[in-house]
Amino acid sequence: MLSLVANEILGDLPSVEELQNPKSNLATVIYSSDAKVLGKYYNENRVNISFKDLDKDLTTALVATEDARFYEHSGVDIKALFRAVSGVVTGGSKGGGSTITQQLAKMMFPREKLSKVQLATRKMKEWVIATRLEKNYTKEEIMAMYLNKFDFLNLAVGIKSAAKIYFNVGPDSLRIEQAAMLVGMAQNPSLYNPIRFPEKAKHRRNIVLSQMLKYGYIDQAQFDTLKVKPLGLNFHPEDHNDGPAPYFREYLRENFLKSWCEKHINPETKKPYNIYRDGLHIYTTIDSRMQQYAEEAVNEHMHELQKAFNKDCKQKRQAPFAWNVSAKEIENIMNSAMKRSDRYRELKQQNLTPEQIEKIFKTPTPMSVYSIRGEIDTIMTPWDSIRYYKSFLQTGFCAIEPQTGYVKAWVGGINHKHFKYDHVKVGRRQVGSTFKTFVYAMAVQEGYSPCYQLPCVRTCVPDGNGKEWCPSNSGGDEKYENKMITLKLALAMSINWVSAELIKRFGPNAVVNLARRMGITSPLEAVPSICLGTPDISVYEMVAANATYANKGTYVQPTFITRIEDKNGKVLEEFIPNTDEVFSEEKAYVMIQLMRGVCDYGTGSRLRFKHNLHNQIAGKTGTTQHNSDGWFIGLTPELAAGCWVGGEDRSVHFNSMEEGQGASMALPIWGKFFNKVYADKTLKVSKGDFEKPAHLGDIELDCSKYDNKIDTGDDGFEGDGGF
Repeated sequence: MLSLVANEILGDLPSVEELQNPKSNLATVIYSSDAKVLGKYYNENRVNISFKDLDKDLTTALVATEDARFYEHSGVDIKALFRAVSGVVTGGSKGGGSTITQQLAKMMFPREKLSKVQLATRKMKEWVIATRLEKNYTKEEIMAMYLNKFDFLNLAVGIKSAAKIYFNVGPDSLRIEQAAMLVGMAQNPSLYNPIRFPEKAKHRRNIVLSQMLKYGYIDQAQFDTLKVKPLGLNFHPEDHNDGPAPYFREYLRENFLKSWCEKHINPETKKPYNIYRDGLHIYTTIDSRMQQYAEEAVNEHMHELQKAFNKDCKQKRQAPFAWNVSAKEIENIMNSAMKRSDRYRELKQQNLTPEQIEKIFKTPTPMSVYSIRGEIDTIMTPWDSIRYYKSFLQTGFCAIEPQTGYVKAWVGGINHKHFKYDHVKVGRRQVGSTFKTFVYAMAVQEGYSPCYQLPCVRTCVPDGNGKEWCPSNSGGDEKYENKMITLKLALAMSINWVSAELIKRFGPNAVVNLARRMGITSPLEAVPSICLGTPDISVYEMVAANATYANKGTYVQPTFITRIEDKNGKVLEEFIPNTDEVFSEEKAYVMIQLMRGVCDYGTGSRLRFKHNLHNQIAGKTGTTQHNSDGWFIGLTPELAAGCWVGGEDRSVHFNSMEEGQGASMALPIWGKFFNKVYADKTLKVSKGDFEKPAHLGDIELDCSKYDNKIDTGDDGFEGDGGF
């Protein structure tokens, strides 16, 4: 009968090609620029490794327990097989008849639901497959394939995932007792699951250790010491909400790789690449250290800011919404949010009526909700939970290397599990006075110096419809009114009247065209009020555009992937950003000097006296009407970074300008991040000066002889008047 099976008379067997290229679901792995794993996409959380990456104790434990004659047989151990059969006949211990190679054959070509006769035939097929595996692979390769293929449960498929998830180490760094526990799971992973049945897992581990003692891989003293040790789990279950850069990884998966895979065919499958099965290697520009510091800065500041906002909400009759939001508007906001929720979509698919759905949403139910102190188990109606979640301020932070366009850090929100929406690239919010840099850049393009003086007077601009637009200054700007002030001081204090005068001189269309060349792709309406930042733009676009000034006038399209490789390391595509020389090096340097005033004595001066950052920094704060949005964009010679903070809805905001301005809401994240970056000497980010062009000419940069005549205040208040 065995001959019939081998000659495929009783059914097909895998071909040599199939044996050499066994089908396996491999996770796609995302790497940081400093070679750290940021995360994975998978159906099965498996990353294959070679024999040289395996700990020696792991392989000896496996041989001692599962197949003591592994290095002696050719796939089927006849002695072990007869011993197992004899055990069945005599009623004694059965022993194990399957070799590691046979077990691998079973995993590679799993059994379906079979009758006893079919099962016997299938078993013989596995013997034949095992002998063919032995002909095509070395013992070391078979060992590695076995450990790569085995499912250790808890989303740990393969030994690399298992070592990481259960002990937070690599498969080459397992201690003897850890290796023994994982090998012990091979007999029955469900029964010896260390999370559900730790005592059973420990008992099985000790059996493995006793086998290692029996075959001389450890001595009696080692066995006596190891058998009493606890399991010592360092359990790190993998979840796409956990780990570094979850917002970035989700954007990468959903918005980039999805379309990339549709355009690229896997030559093995003749189908588009699948990020869940094909084991791609994605090399990103994210620096794991900077990402960590960005997440820490966001968590630290947003924790404190949320406490302040919660206190602010206690003074609001219809918290978290502002006093001037009507009950009807709140009802519309709530209904809209309800209809966007997953719960609503699921109920809708069940063909429930609107009345039934509303009743469910207003029925108390147990749930876990987010808080700044961690998750809370509570009872709340889904309707109330929507309002509760709207009370949390959100944020987006991004850091880019100006010279390369490489995105180094990306924090899209306060908690990915509870707030999925990405506020770095997907979200767009009104940018306020951060848009003024484009207006001033237009002036610099036309030859204006930072010390060029304009009268700070009320300015009206024709709106193109036969009317005039006449913006107001914000409170605190009265001391500059009716005086001659430099562009540098006007930008530093974010004075609206000067921005209006500039847009009047150069026109909205010219500013829009300039912003487009600097990478702004969001909708821009060429109206006079654009000079105060009426458009909704993403953090991603704003940081990349402003990085142009730090890169000597050349815009570099932001890039977050350097290359994609297949499972074998073959490069499938490399990514090179597009560039555009928008300004001359001299004009860019003038803009940097102009923007430095913001941080030296203007609305961004808190970086100096609160965050102790005294190196050269060019920046711009932004605050929109009613404090709905707070912004800060800051540039150094080696890094450009920006941050937005605000409520999910514009009607959720601080009451006061002191707490609600960009310098209070967004700037502290920037300051905390850069302090952490500078403290890490391995990053080698210097506090050096912006490079001065060799041929700057006679452009006047030192405006002190003009500005010292005016009291600049130095209170750090934003000068945005909304629109």
